[in-house]
Amino acid sequence: MNKLKFLTTSLIALTAVLALSACDSKPETAGEKVDEAITDVGNAVEDAGEKVGEAATDAGNAIEDACENIKEGVKAKDKDC
Repeated sequence: MNKLKFLTTSLIALTAVLALSACDSKPETAGEKVDEAITDVGNAVEDAGEKVGEAATDAGNAIEDACENIKEGVKAKDKDC
């Protein structure tokens, strides 16, 4: 999971940097360019983290649902997983 998160974060950061370089309105100084790039990368990392968290939650819910369905199928008394 950590490798996937790192890869996703890296790809999003790279995409953000490339998208930044394609913009028409360019910052005037090198400092402004760095600040803008850091902000964009930070936003991309945050978005990637949220998506990974949502995917993990969805996977956990799917596993729990499957477990409950199996327990219902075998008529288990305790249907919670």
